[in-house]
Amino acid sequence: MPAIGLGIGAVFVPVSDIELAKAWYARLLQVEPPETTHGHLAVFPRSGGARLVLDAQIFMPGKRRDAPLFHFDTEDVAAATSHAQALGVEIVTPVQSEQWFTILDPDGNVLMICRC
Repeated sequence: MPAIGLGIGAVFVPVSDIELAKAWYARLLQVEPPETTHGHLAVFPRSGGARLVLDAQIFMPGKRRDAPLFHFDTEDVAAATSHAQALGVEIVTPVQSEQWFTILDPDGNVLMICRC
């Protein structure tokens, strides 16, 4: 067995306001927001995959990336697009190849929604 496995345990997202970010991601993902721990972390458990960790301690203003940090899976791109629009989420890239689109979170992090 290798010392380091291929599985990804968590993805960290830098956020400026942990409470605002928790509420935004919970609405987007249609789940209950997790508790805040250590004053700066919120961990969204994911069944069968990596956990999503919002971290206000690693946020650095002005250090936004233009490429997606990661993607959320979807089975229905049209339904995902409609859901994001209904929440008032800013869509950066409209649906491409009937397969994916990108959005911005409240801190300007680019996220992809993808039917892979």
